[in-house]
Amino acid sequence: MIAPAVFPTFQHAYAAVLRHVTENREYVNTARGNDSHEIIGATFRLTDPRRRALYLTSRPVNPVYHYAEALWYLGGMRDLDLIGHYASRRRADSRDGTTIEGSSYGARIFAPQPDGARSAFDRALELLRAEKDSKRAYMPVFEAGDLDEIGHPDLPCLVGLQLLARDGYLHMVTYMRANDANRGMVCDVYSFTVIQEFAAAQLGLRLGDYTHHVGSMHVGVRDLERAGKVLEETAANPKATPLFPAPVMPTDTTWQHIRTVLEHEELLRTNQAQYTPADVAQLDLPLYWQRVLLLFEAHRQLVNCPADPVDSQLLDALEPGARWQFERRWPTRVTTGVIG
Repeated sequence: MIAPAVFPTFQHAYAAVLRHVTENREYVNTARGNDSHEIIGATFRLTDPRRRALYLTSRPVNPVYHYAEALWYLGGMRDLDLIGHYASRRRADSRDGTTIEGSSYGARIFAPQPDGARSAFDRALELLRAEKDSKRAYMPVFEAGDLDEIGHPDLPCLVGLQLLARDGYLHMVTYMRANDANRGMVCDVYSFTVIQEFAAAQLGLRLGDYTHHVGSMHVGVRDLERAGKVLEETAANPKATPLFPAPVMPTDTTWQHIRTVLEHEELLRTNQAQYTPADVAQLDLPLYWQRVLLLFEAHRQLVNCPADPVDSQLLDALEPGARWQFERRWPTRVTTGVIG
């Protein structure tokens, strides 16, 4: 048996996967008109899942969307309002213009079942509390019924998540039927490792390794040039580590904290509120979650005040790595010098 490739950060894994797929492709396929280069059966492991962020000038990411998607999952949501606001492309996944079914993984993991049964997440945690060495704490997402409609635009890419408690650490294994290494994988690993960290907090365990299994790992032909720029940047300093320390979710994070963040996110998204750092500091939230809310306030300013720069005091109050990402994603909306 060959062990999975192990990386200290997702940034290292991301570059390695891109290089492997682009230089060693096994197939070129055109599934649903999306031309891509493909590797079958890809696996990697992260030894520190908190180091989930990318800090690459060739691949600017949206830190607001990262947290929006993770919270959308944790909230067990199907509605399009939240996720469609931060990424309009997600609207194409909806058939009725109001909900998303296939890729609303959180609804399948965190929401109570239609028959009133507890969520898969709650049952998995209960199992691990009762049987600490269990191999059964698996939370399924992909269902047989997802195969019924050929050509459906929104089939789940995620098959399921498995939690494994070992020697005081909570490890997680993700199983995916397919993953776009340049696009979806970046967001997926971010959200899934946030879920893992939240689960570890609920169980009182330390954060363990994160393993990512993919049936079809691919890169779109339209993204090959972009992937090449990433590989040029990472090859220039292959041992480089991310520029900022990873923020640590408080071990006393509760479901109430998640609900509070989602409540205020909605107020900001609908422009019913606007917050200064001082306002957010008055909320009953740890600093980690306060900074997440400040990202949503920054996004509110982007959307509702398009002619103005984002407030510099607000940017100063962001988690440093998120600020670095924000300034590179929207350089024309900041007046301070780009940091880093």
